[in-house]
Amino acid sequence: MDVRKTVLVGHSAEQMFDLIEACERYPDFLPWCSGATVVARDESTVVADISVNYHGVRFDFRTRNPKRRPLSMTIHLERGPFRHFYGVWDLTPLAADGCRIDFALRYDFHGTAMARIARPVFDRIASTLVDRFVARADQVRAPGGAVAAARASTVPPASPLATMTSPAPITSTRVVPEPGLPGDSDDPFHRSTPP
Repeated sequence: MDVRKTVLVGHSAEQMFDLIEACERYPDFLPWCSGATVVARDESTVVADISVNYHGVRFDFRTRNPKRRPLSMTIHLERGPFRHFYGVWDLTPLAADGCRIDFALRYDFHGTAMARIARPVFDRIASTLVDRFVARADQVRAPGGAVAAARASTVPPASPLATMTSPAPITSTRVVPEPGLPGDSDDPFHRSTPP
């Protein structure tokens, strides 16, 4: 399964990158994440164990994520129930208080039984992931945001351009079945060189 989403947000690339990279905080605002532990972290990589517990579906996985703050983080599976799992967060600064987020995730589960049970749940998780991060950024930046975020148990739907002054929002989401052919040169899964 491929999930791709592009959105303009009224938060800096640094703010969004720090939120994405801080996986130990995921249980605070991602309702499906029952636990997250940083195994290793340095300037170029973060390794994390993530626990999913959502609508009765439970599993754990580990990712090793090369990063270039504040521009990108790539997600590589180290272990878990996926046959393949690869993702990219690309952040393009647009102003002091705005950026473009391009998110792409490709995954498939091992085994037909696991795929049948977990895929619908994970499809929902993947398709709403960017919205959850944007909503969290909106929440943290609101007046009293740090306190409000600590008290909040759920995150409202994202308002991608609540504070941005561009003429029109650009939001696009594409969820497509596994493609049979490589994508074009803008396809993050088939780039020959890093962005």
